[in-house]
Amino acid sequence: MTEQLHKLVIGTFTVLGCLCIISGISIPHMIKFEKDSVVKLNVTQKQVTNVKNNEIKLKDIQLEIGKSLSTDCHDYLVDPNNIEESIIKQLKLNISKVNINEEGNYTYSITYNKKIYNGSITITPKPLPNVDSITLNALSLEVGSTLPTNIETYVQEKLAPEVLAAIKLDISNVNPTIPGRYLYSISYNKMLYTSTITIYEPQLTKDIQSIQKES
Repeated sequence: MTEQLHKLVIGTFTVLGCLCIISGISIPHMIKFEKDSVVKLNVTQKQVTNVKNNEIKLKDIQLEIGKSLSTDCHDYLVDPNNIEESIIKQLKLNISKVNINEEGNYTYSITYNKKIYNGSITITPKPLPNVDSITLNALSLEVGSTLPTNIETYVQEKLAPEVLAAIKLDISNVNPTIPGRYLYSISYNKMLYTSTITIYEPQLTKDIQSIQKES
């Protein structure tokens, strides 16, 4: 009986030893398998994140008058990095309706796979030079005279050509056929300046001069 018990104990420990050895080998493999699974999952998620949606959206562009327009489709896309380069190469840009030498709002288009996408281009004026102040002349003209249109006739200062070109003269209230005193104005860079134009009768002026001589 004792011998049988002894054999049973030895057999039990032998089995337990084998189980421990098997467990020691299997557990690292299981851990490694689990790590590999996590790594593969992360890589898959990263690849999904980098997929491009190829959605074509166009910019609204502002350009200073006289500046040249780009012919590269990349410059007109809101997010060119989100579009496959093979698709961008197939885009057809049309800027034929844009006049870069005239202020205003224009439409341009990009065509892809027979679908047309539209965007806008605004041509803006050049920034004007700063002018602290403009002094206007008070003019006297004989009745029936032609009103001058040369800006330099009305302005006392010596102004740069680009400033003179941007000045707007308003003499619409002046009637050169009727004697009187009239207001005129010029505007520059959102500033308004006013002065007067006197329309006189030459005979009346001669009479006044004669009276002054006699007295």
